[in-house]
Amino acid sequence: MKPVYFLSDAHLGCLALHHRRTHERRLVNFLDSIKDKASAVFLLGDIFDFWYEYKYVVPKGFTRLLGKISELTDGGVEVHFFVGNHDLWQDDYLEKECGVVLHHKECTLEIGGKVFFLAHGDGLGTRDWKFRCLRAIFHSHLCRVMFSCLHPRWAIAFGQQWARHSQLKHQHQGEPQYLGEDKEELVVFARRYLQTHPDINYFIFGHRHIQQAVSLNNDARLLIIGDWISRFTFARFDGNALVMDNYIEGQTEV
Repeated sequence: MKPVYFLSDAHLGCLALHHRRTHERRLVNFLDSIKDKASAVFLLGDIFDFWYEYKYVVPKGFTRLLGKISELTDGGVEVHFFVGNHDLWQDDYLEKECGVVLHHKECTLEIGGKVFFLAHGDGLGTRDWKFRCLRAIFHSHLCRVMFSCLHPRWAIAFGQQWARHSQLKHQHQGEPQYLGEDKEELVVFARRYLQTHPDINYFIFGHRHIQQAVSLNNDARLLIIGDWISRFTFARFDGNALVMDNYIEGQTEV
């Protein structure tokens, strides 16, 4: 089979990052390098640092990425877009204009005879009540309707500044660290999920901005696939093996 690729957390358009155009081009160059090799690409959330989709308005920018995604889907490559906690306010723009398959929640898929559990990862197994409350607000239909009443000039600027503050906070805290199998919430979630769904072979998550592979048992593995801010991580499945690598232009074999 032709390979399948997974990546997440590019946070394109983040106001806290320098060289935003170069940042986008790196991701576009990666997608261009796999367009003739891939059967599918899974974008596992937070590809945009902020995205809010009105009925007739979407945030400006990202033309290189959206054009490249459209080129892939026009060429027969499936592109699956999972919303994250930064770009969850999606409707049908990417589906209609770019041909992506949009996922608003986690899903289980069979790929090359293996069963994959795929998600951005936010909210899965979390015990942080503040995050759970904030997530409930962001997913509230009423709150979204109220936010839509704001003019895009102010609403999108507010969202971008909120996202910028979040990124600066994470930068101040330093690189996120793997917490260990007993404390890493995504690992704890996967182990519990396996108890009732033992057919899962691979769990793949983003969200945490760490690069980590964990063997859950003899038949199941978990990958947390880093980010596209400093790690430029991707995973590739060719029907036999699932591997994770860091993309360096002109050097990495994709």
